[in-house]
Amino acid sequence: MNRNYNRWFLTPVKKTIIKYGMLSEGDRLALGVSGGKDSSALLYIMSLVRSHAPFPFSMQAIFVDLGWEMDITPLEGLCSRLGIPFHVEKTRIAKIVFELRREKNPCSLCAKLRRGALHKAARELGCNRVALGHHLDDVIQTFFLNLIYTGKMETFKPHTYLSRQDLYLIRPLTSITQSTVSSLVRLENLPVIENPCPVSGKTKRQEMGEITKYITSRYPSFYQRFLTSLEKSGIWPAYPFIFEEAGEDKSNH
Repeated sequence: MNRNYNRWFLTPVKKTIIKYGMLSEGDRLALGVSGGKDSSALLYIMSLVRSHAPFPFSMQAIFVDLGWEMDITPLEGLCSRLGIPFHVEKTRIAKIVFELRREKNPCSLCAKLRRGALHKAARELGCNRVALGHHLDDVIQTFFLNLIYTGKMETFKPHTYLSRQDLYLIRPLTSITQSTVSSLVRLENLPVIENPCPVSGKTKRQEMGEITKYITSRYPSFYQRFLTSLEKSGIWPAYPFIFEEAGEDKSNH
């Protein structure tokens, strides 16, 4: 392991996991993977966390197959190299969203169906926790989406209890930036599979990404200030987890 990785991203991730009580001994953790850079980074980082953890826990990668033609062998290869079992959950989500329902704004329905398929697979595989690869830029973008389109000052939480599924949802990468994730993927040559969705890169989330990029280019301390404000304002509670709330998912809007 690169000797700078602890200072660069691993220590912040471990601090986030400890602060929000994300893992405990004997947990069986499902890692939601899509083939994108965020989920590849999640696989790699959590494999490092596992090797440093003071207690044992197991991991299971889950790929929700939406029905697109995709070559996922690079993702399978990464899981094999990291010693993480890989499961493919077959669905007809792409057909439902784009052919049967013909949604004008497909991202929300797609996110809901993907989330349901992931949680179902996690439970069937005996997992009690699900980890997603959302990073700090995702946190900020979701905050702006909610503020602009719903008038609410909120974003998703680092650790949530999903009462209806009896699962804990964790986001261990919420203290590191998209730039850090991208750099790690490049340095470690982690696989990135092109997203075949026809609306990829054409969503309101991309617009929020441009806003975030502009603000952080002008004010480099914005990332840390935003993170601090979430905790001080109570948007992110200090206790380990909260119950499921509406609008909890990271959809593309």
